[in-house]
Amino acid sequence: MLTKIDHNYFEVIKDDQQSFNEEQFTSRYSEILDKYDFIVGDFGYDQLRLKGFYYDSNKKSDSNKRFSAIQDYLLEYCNFGCKYFVLRRLTKAEITRLTAEDAHFVDEDNKLDDVKIEPTIQQNSKQEQHKQQENEEVETVEEEIVEEQQTSKNTLKDYL
Repeated sequence: MLTKIDHNYFEVIKDDQQSFNEEQFTSRYSEILDKYDFIVGDFGYDQLRLKGFYYDSNKKSDSNKRFSAIQDYLLEYCNFGCKYFVLRRLTKAEITRLTAEDAHFVDEDNKLDDVKIEPTIQQNSKQEQHKQQENEEVETVEEEIVEEQQTSKNTLKDYL
């Protein structure tokens, strides 16, 4: 299962007692957690608590903030038997690969479900409107000239 917060994507790698709730996670998430590779969420007294951990390969981090220390954290700092979940932050390469896969996926049965066709009235730009108005004026003037010529011919015939 994947979830997204701002520009971060997370994969749920452990969901003990089906405890992961995306709304609660989103409301408790803060920018300070952006630097961690893993996030553990545990519930104590109906409150969600989030704690970040790094990959074991990150030698600059404290040993108690590495992935291998999550089990110790759950046993020592969390209530016995509490519900918890573990999320892994996806790398940019993984996100790119997943979005590329999604772009090629087409659900044949439901491909038109999200299509929304709204009626639109095509509006001409001001320049087009101005040109159209000029053309109409020219046509009107031409019609008047033709009318005058016919009138003058008729008058000339009557005169002769």
